Amino acid sequence: MAYFAKLGTGNIVEKVISINNDVITDANGVEQEQLGNDFINNLYNTRDVWKQTSYNTLGGVHSLGGTPFRKNYAGIGFTYDQTRDAFIPSKPFDSWILNEDTCIWEAPVAKPEDDNEYNWNETNQTWDLVE
Repeated sequence: MAYFAKLGTGNIVEKVISINNDVITDANGVEQEQLGNDFINNLYNTRDVWKQTSYNTLGGVHSLGGTPFRKNYAGIGFTYDQTRDAFIPSKPFDSWILNEDTCIWEAPVAKPEDDNEYNWNETNQTWDLVE
């Protein structure tokens, strides 16, 4: 399956759909994003902007060892950043910083690496142990 994200105002993802890979494969067997765009807009009789996204990509890594695509699989509310050609999730907290390599938000303080569960405390800028 091929996945496409519909972009709305501000390049915010409004919807993600799947279509058959045959739809986006040209006569030479090469996937062409524009074929998917055209198919979806013809199907819905629209002129929306759709961007292909990879279900197997997270943080710039392809889970099956393939080529990562647009840093992250798009989700509703994600932003498509044209400069980075990446889908970026919503910022979870004001203090978090975007990792430019993964396009994932990270806390300003590293989460403890143990078997405990923690929640981010934005007020104190700490990881609080869940009890």
